[in-house]
Amino acid sequence: MKVLIVYYSMFGHIYKMAQAAAEGVKQVKDAEVKMYRVPETLSDDVLKKMGASDFQKKTSQIDVCTADDLVSADAIIFGTPTRFGNMCGQMRQFLDSTGGIWAKGLLVGKVGSVFTSSATQHGGQESTILSFHITLLHQGMIIVGLPYAFEGQMRIDEITGSSPYGASTIAGGKGERMPSENELNAARYQGTHVAQIAVKLARKD
Repeated sequence: MKVLIVYYSMFGHIYKMAQAAAEGVKQVKDAEVKMYRVPETLSDDVLKKMGASDFQKKTSQIDVCTADDLVSADAIIFGTPTRFGNMCGQMRQFLDSTGGIWAKGLLVGKVGSVFTSSATQHGGQESTILSFHITLLHQGMIIVGLPYAFEGQMRIDEITGSSPYGASTIAGGKGERMPSENELNAARYQGTHVAQIAVKLARKD
């Protein structure tokens, strides 16, 4: 049973959450996981001006996802930063390239899940995940979130991301805050939860 983690990360916040989700998947027997990044749409010059070129080079060894890669999976966990309350343009462009597999119904019945980040506590994390779900529903996927069984999302002793819709992290206005241990635990829980459901569905087949 194969789980893909397909993400876009400009400064490393979503990348760290993706790594945590992968750790969660690995806790499930019979589940294997692979991380993919979506194609970059910004030029090297623009990334350099934004201060993102060094991180992009560090993760350049991770394979770029294709539509065929999605078809090969039993479950797909998507990770995207928030841009004005929605997914980032890189992720949107990638998803817009999957019309061919949509037409053939090749993602129907696969498990889909989403995690995200935003600069601020109320920067659109929930709207990003919920609007992402629309694409997954059009693809016929089975949506899985982050249940309240993960008690970390009930904490009020610290500022933290995550909701029933999916794990999330708060990056700060300048990207200065990396995911907290609670947020990473949310991503791990989500990875495990998605993989467990995918395994159950695979066994029914």
